[in-house]
Amino acid sequence: MEKLRGIMDFCIRHQTILGYSIVSLLTAVSEQIFSSSVVFKCPCNSWNVLYGSVFLLVPAFILFVLGYMVNARMWRLLTGSCHGEKRCSCSPRGTCTRYCCVLVPVTARTFVAPLTWIAVALFRASFYVCAASGSSLIQNHMCKDKECRNMLVRIPCDEMLLDKLNSSAESLSLQAQSQVIGWFVIATIMIVALGFRCVSRCTSPVSYLQLKFWKIYSKKEQELFETKAKEHATRLAEINTKCFFEATDPEPFQTPGNEDWRKISSLYTFNLKQQYYSMIHKYVNTNRGNSDRFRKGDEDHPALGFVDDANISESGF
Repeated sequence: MEKLRGIMDFCIRHQTILGYSIVSLLTAVSEQIFSSSVVFKCPCNSWNVLYGSVFLLVPAFILFVLGYMVNARMWRLLTGSCHGEKRCSCSPRGTCTRYCCVLVPVTARTFVAPLTWIAVALFRASFYVCAASGSSLIQNHMCKDKECRNMLVRIPCDEMLLDKLNSSAESLSLQAQSQVIGWFVIATIMIVALGFRCVSRCTSPVSYLQLKFWKIYSKKEQELFETKAKEHATRLAEINTKCFFEATDPEPFQTPGNEDWRKISSLYTFNLKQQYYSMIHKYVNTNRGNSDRFRKGDEDHPALGFVDDANISESGF
């Protein structure tokens, strides 16, 4: 039992890294399926460039879009943002700036799956070899006559053509190019991720231990909120169904109004002078959001983006 608890604690502490690892693993498995001879068959003609590029880039684009679609923080930002004229404005220091501050880290996370797809596909090289073998730029670099170019186009379908070329390294060279590009993609991802992590931590308005405490608080508040929300919704449903079947008037039942929900659904902003750990914390300490302290100009910090992150079981739908 203690070992199981230790494993669960480890998973909770490293849930972000484990989540990215699972996404990367599933993406790699999907790429393995797509690159099999059953799904991917290079046409070995003038369509090589388009066919290979589609298999290399279009799935990455689909994964990128899906990453946005399942990101709860983005939907939290967009939901209700254009309801009414007052919230449709996009001033340089207002809505647009805040949207950019939120979308930049969201986009960085969304890039994990598509870049994993591209990197794994480049390591396997089948998509790149197909696309590059039909590229006029590659052909001009590797071939000097028309016969060589025609053979180069058909190499993905018939490796025996290597023996008929002047040099038997053409296809191997394309594979090497693909794998080198793949390593450059991996190195770039790691450097950018490390840089983004360092910048977000260096600009954090709170210390390391307070940030750790903050994450514990956010997790506990989310758990309690879901529990209370279920109890509240269950109680309200019981009252309404009981009144419907018994044809009676409902008893008074306090539930938050639209404006209350809107206030606690806003994205979190930090104020060093008036520090709150969440929008609920801020709401209950500012006279239900009616105090001027609730609206005072706060700042967005990338290091505090976890405050708006929904529970791992939730999505943007």
